[in-house]
Amino acid sequence: MTDDGAPPRASGPGTAPSRQRVVILAGPSGSGKSRLASRLHAAHGWPIFRLDDFYRDLDDPEMPRSRGLGIVDWDHPDSWDAERAVASLCELVDTGTTDTPVYDIATSRSVGRHQVTAAPTDLVVAEGIFAAEVVASLQGCGVLHSAWCVSHRPAVTFVRRLARDLQERRKPPVTLLRRGLALMRAEPEIVRRQTALGARPARPADIERDLVACR
Repeated sequence: MTDDGAPPRASGPGTAPSRQRVVILAGPSGSGKSRLASRLHAAHGWPIFRLDDFYRDLDDPEMPRSRGLGIVDWDHPDSWDAERAVASLCELVDTGTTDTPVYDIATSRSVGRHQVTAAPTDLVVAEGIFAAEVVASLQGCGVLHSAWCVSHRPAVTFVRRLARDLQERRKPPVTLLRRGLALMRAEPEIVRRQTALGARPARPADIERDLVACR
């Protein structure tokens, strides 16, 4: 981002492609990050980098546990490998290709690998619930284009998240409902934290408009 928080402009004719090409789409679970990323990919061909695939495996000793309950705290940033995600994004920007994990939420572990490729002038759309956690690292590496927090009213996010999770059978329905209600209550704080980490809150349509305008 530029000093005023606006996305940098694309390089002019005859100039070398910019390394500032990673667009972060953060936001609460169910806010529409993946939907927006898919729309940008379909309209402009920009590759999607799924940060949620960098969740740790269930038996990873680094997995955080909920205090008092002893179960995995999937909403804690340490349940996700930020360092590995940043290294992979930098590799993609610098070489045009990188291999990322394929994470299966139902079994809570990586089940394969996926190759992501990007042309030198592509924006790279990196989306995930912990995406804002890497804004500072990407900025320090010189590859950050802009960072956004996709946001709606908490009730809207709750309904969309529950419908998605039930359709994909991510967890038992009772677990999804309880977690969804807890996330709805926590959503204002989640947005505040991600904003503090450098992600600009905005509706999906506004984000798409600004990204297209800066190209």
